[in-house]
Amino acid sequence: MLRREIPHHAREGRVIRVARSHIAPAPLVGELSPLQPHQPWDEHMQPLCYWHDEPVALQVESAPGDGWIEGRQWLSELPASWFSLLATALQVGAWLENHRFCSRCGERASKLEAEFAMHCYACGHRNYPRISPCIITLVTRGEAMLLARSPRFPPGRYSTLAGFIEPGESAEEAVHREVFEEVGVHVDQLRYHHSQAWPFPHSLMLGYFAEATTQRIMIDGVEISDAAWFSPRQLPALPPPYSISRDLIETHLARWR
Repeated sequence: MLRREIPHHAREGRVIRVARSHIAPAPLVGELSPLQPHQPWDEHMQPLCYWHDEPVALQVESAPGDGWIEGRQWLSELPASWFSLLATALQVGAWLENHRFCSRCGERASKLEAEFAMHCYACGHRNYPRISPCIITLVTRGEAMLLARSPRFPPGRYSTLAGFIEPGESAEEAVHREVFEEVGVHVDQLRYHHSQAWPFPHSLMLGYFAEATTQRIMIDGVEISDAAWFSPRQLPALPPPYSISRDLIETHLARWR
């Protein structure tokens, strides 16, 4: 399992190769793994964590190679026990790709060994991995669930409602605002479920249930292309099993079976 300790004293171990939300599969026959064989580390690699007590480093490359697998596909192909390692690699990889220069003065930044941080020796500014808090909410009315479609979804798929928390806003305030903005429905009886790191590229999803106090749906047709109330006995295509959205839905369905 994953141990969140940076192996900054290690000079060799396993390696994950990442580029633009893709990870290279290891050259193994009959086994799919994101962990490259044990090897020496160079100065360009980022010590990442321990996986089953073995040190792991991240190698960020400029572009994915042939046969590299997109992050969501990795999550769908491997058991749930791999989620924390894959999410950590993808999120730290995206941060390293996008923060090579100081956001204050523009000079090149340098990795620090003992923590995830990019330090600018020109002005002293230090940058840490970005984590963007979001709410994700299953709106219900009795057994019925309000699910919506984004124009980006695969055909036929519906999901729960989600959005970023704005500056100065609590998570609960964001639930009320996002639900009303996206589908025009008012809610109450908010219940926190749990959270999930979502490394596409750097979200932290805070999962909620909310009971609708109004039923009429009004969408803007831009962020949401369609929304509807669904019975547990007549469901559309749902989000993938590894997502918190699917977990919210399955948790609600279990109450009505």
